[in-house]
Amino acid sequence: MDIFSVEFLSALGAIILIDLVLAGDNALVIALAARALPRDQQKKAILWGTVGAIGVRTLMTIGVVWLLKIPGLLLVGGAILVWISIKLVASASGQDSGNQHGGAAGFWGAMKTIVIADAVMGVDNVLGVAGAAHGNFLLVILGLVISIPIVVWCSGLVLKLVDRFPAVIYIGAGVLAWTAAKMMLAEPLVRASVERYSNWNWLFISAVVILVLVIGYLINVRTARNRSVRQAT
Repeated sequence: MDIFSVEFLSALGAIILIDLVLAGDNALVIALAARALPRDQQKKAILWGTVGAIGVRTLMTIGVVWLLKIPGLLLVGGAILVWISIKLVASASGQDSGNQHGGAAGFWGAMKTIVIADAVMGVDNVLGVAGAAHGNFLLVILGLVISIPIVVWCSGLVLKLVDRFPAVIYIGAGVLAWTAAKMMLAEPLVRASVERYSNWNWLFISAVVILVLVIGYLINVRTARNRSVRQAT
């Protein structure tokens, strides 16, 4: 395919549009993970977290056909994303956690959370990119490279919102939990069983979102109570 042809440029535009739509999930994970770091490490975490997320998505796009043959992948991935959502919303109690999670350990811990979450969320997402590319790997790479500054900007914006309005953490975790529930329902191993109840899927999705937010809230309350006890003694 000629890189200056209408076909190439239209396919590239479609991929960039897909990446723009998908940037929201990436930005939420990156911003919430970076939230627990000291301020001087947050920009570094956003930049390298974005690079890592894009790298993971590139590899998954290459191996998407093989990945989709793994039984239970979406079910396990959804469960992992539920755990990550709880972990991220629980970090709301660590607003002064720069000392608690600071340094190299905290930075690499945030990187691990970002990469794992993006790998989990990317299983379905890369299908759209791979389909729009029509097998052209150059198109995939160009689209993902162009999406890097978009994700960095979105992550910075979300982080500023979280700093100003801490409740955004719960909204972000709720969105991730919703994504996790949709993934689990899309798993081929369970899709046939739940298809007849598809009109009630919203009940399962709502239950997962509420479960994540309630558990995260209870962890935050317990953490705050323990901190108060330590300060009192």
